[in-house]
Amino acid sequence: MPKMFVAVTIACSLFAGAHLAAQTGAPTAPNPPELAMGTTEGEPQMGQPYTAEKVGSWERRCMRTNQDQAQDPCQLYQLLEDDLGNAVSEITLFKLDTGGQAVAGATIIVPLETLLTEQLKLRVDEGPARIYPFSFCTSVGCIARIGLTNDDIDSLKRGSAARLSLVPVAAPDQLVILKMPLDGFSVSYSKISPLED
Repeated sequence: MPKMFVAVTIACSLFAGAHLAAQTGAPTAPNPPELAMGTTEGEPQMGQPYTAEKVGSWERRCMRTNQDQAQDPCQLYQLLEDDLGNAVSEITLFKLDTGGQAVAGATIIVPLETLLTEQLKLRVDEGPARIYPFSFCTSVGCIARIGLTNDDIDSLKRGSAARLSLVPVAAPDQLVILKMPLDGFSVSYSKISPLED
């Protein structure tokens, strides 16, 4: 008997058996593990990052961990551009539940051509600048990992715009200032939960 005919016969038998079981109320066998059941287009898969929403200048980015998206861990994200619209830096901000002075943390990535000894400055509106060191550099850029206190978060919530300042290696006498709009920050921050260890 030709192999194709045997395969079609088996498939028809399986279909007929499932159809009969559905009619009689008999339990059906689980799907064989080699069958892909498909997913809905655009739906994030387990372990995959996705943007849950965007409020103002902030995105709430989450990681799919289970079927209930409300339980997925999320962070705030913003891409920072220069005056010409070129993407220069990015910030990812997250809540902490460590009981320490820092109630939130942020990872800020800047270009590799940054003069690290000049450190990173963050200023909200016309308030005093906070200065942070860089932690390390990778192929994607140089990274500052900063802690934020309750006062820092309150300042971000009240502010209209923040500014990041850095110095390029090629022009150590110049200052590159990147605007970080704060519209939507308060609402977005209220929707993220502290990261679990």
